[in-house]
Amino acid sequence: MTLPPLAGRRTLMVDLLGFGLSDRPADFAYRIEDHAEALGAALDSAGVTGAEVIGHSMGGAVSIVLASQRPDLVSRLVLAEPVLDPVPPPAPGAVGVTSFSEAEFAADGMAQILAQVGPLWAATMRLAGPAALHRSAFGLRAGTTPTTRKLLMELPIPRTLMVGSLSQPLTGRSELEAAGVRVVTIPDAGHNIMLDNPDAFADQARER
Repeated sequence: MTLPPLAGRRTLMVDLLGFGLSDRPADFAYRIEDHAEALGAALDSAGVTGAEVIGHSMGGAVSIVLASQRPDLVSRLVLAEPVLDPVPPPAPGAVGVTSFSEAEFAADGMAQILAQVGPLWAATMRLAGPAALHRSAFGLRAGTTPTTRKLLMELPIPRTLMVGSLSQPLTGRSELEAAGVRVVTIPDAGHNIMLDNPDAFADQARER
């Protein structure tokens, strides 16, 4: 279903490799840059240029790298709580995806994580390949050089970044705004902004 503010546009919904309905190639590295390259190839195959690209969480980081690497493909970015900095490892005593080796994660680590996360994350995580999820998590730990935060600040295109009012405050918000990034707080929303408040998300995705 398309929300009214976003109706009347050609829309491509893309599952990153290893996630959702996309292929799960065993020889793919699943770093942020690799996902961006694959997304660029998908847009090339669809004959798309100058797209308004919407990315959430890791997808936001991928979208930023895509816009930096392939400016011909991206005319505007709409980001929902994107990953802007390398993700730290789990705290001592905590269990996360990167707590396991890839073999351990495939054996039963993924099942352990699924049992401890909330239902929304579990619903999407269960559709990912274990290797894809594990390698992507380590890709987020490694981050990019420069960071996606720096890349975002340097992009010359319109950029909207949404944060949920129920999430932690956005680090470096004033610096992002000084660099021309339009930062918007979405009421009654946490990390999954488009699910928590879809109407506000759609309204802000339309605004420039």
